[in-house]
Amino acid sequence: QKRGLGRRPQRIMASQIALRRGGFFVRMGPQRRRMSSALCSPRAEEYARKVTDFMHTNVYGAADAAVWKHAMSDERWKIPPVIEELKAKAKSQGLWNLWMAPYLDPKSEHSPALKVEEYAPLAEIMGAVPWASEIFNCSAPDTGNMEVLIKYGTADQKERFLTPLMNGAIRSCFAMTEKEVASSDATNIQSSIVRQGDDYIIDGLKWWTSGAMDPRCGLCIFMGKTDPTADRHVQQSMILVPMPTEGLRLVRPLTVFGYDDAPHGHAEVEFKGVQVPASNILVGEGKGFEIAQGRLGPGRIHHCMRLIGVAERALSLLCKRAHERVAFGKPLSTQGTIREWSP
Repeated sequence: QKRGLGRRPQRIMASQIALRRGGFFVRMGPQRRRMSSALCSPRAEEYARKVTDFMHTNVYGAADAAVWKHAMSDERWKIPPVIEELKAKAKSQGLWNLWMAPYLDPKSEHSPALKVEEYAPLAEIMGAVPWASEIFNCSAPDTGNMEVLIKYGTADQKERFLTPLMNGAIRSCFAMTEKEVASSDATNIQSSIVRQGDDYIIDGLKWWTSGAMDPRCGLCIFMGKTDPTADRHVQQSMILVPMPTEGLRLVRPLTVFGYDDAPHGHAEVEFKGVQVPASNILVGEGKGFEIAQGRLGPGRIHHCMRLIGVAERALSLLCKRAHERVAFGKPLSTQGTIREWSP
């Protein structure tokens, strides 16, 4: 009661729900509008308009339908041509690498260098269409992997992997989660990275490695143990594995509620005697846990905002249907159960 838990739930009236242009987003009452205004700078609002216009002009409608049709076809593990076409168009309009914050691109050489709070509403707009983030080079796990390379990569590592990722020439994946242990605790990781002369030998079985099924995937950032006897938080290391590489086998695509998310996919991946140069280690041995923590922060915000975007689209479609669907002689939106809905 003291925390307000005993209060009557606030009612959301149909009149409080305003659909944005195109009917794909909603704003829930004045409180939401004030919150959005507080987060947006004039620059963020400018880019929000640009991304919204791009989405309505190029993504919604025919392109969205074509991508989903392709995803259900026998060719679903190939890349729909429209994806690369839209990437080139977005890049030409300066809508590229929008996720890169000033601390990653201080001179705005590769991006507009928007602040995290300025990029957040853009992630929300892109998120309304699950595949759309890629056309702005803002999709996971590439953004997190690029951030890792920017912050921890050597000049050679950046040239080999970061540059093609920032240009959208390749995709990437991040191999951390394992079948046999609760991998949300990174200290549980059992896969091994063993030094052998000028190389490292990698062994392990990973799964839910998002992006590994993509035919353009050219890099895997692998997390494993280099010293199981060290202190618990310095046993792990991260190493760069080019794809394809001998000994790396895509076992199978995994499904979520029956969907395999082709052509991106979430793979079970076997690493058996994979050999890579010692120069592929990130920072040095024992830095894996530290890198993992630094990688996760911004990504959580990006994912959350994209999910808000797709949830808003789903709600707006429900509202649209309520206005169009007629029962007992009048639209559902005029019925009491809809007008006085309590969450």
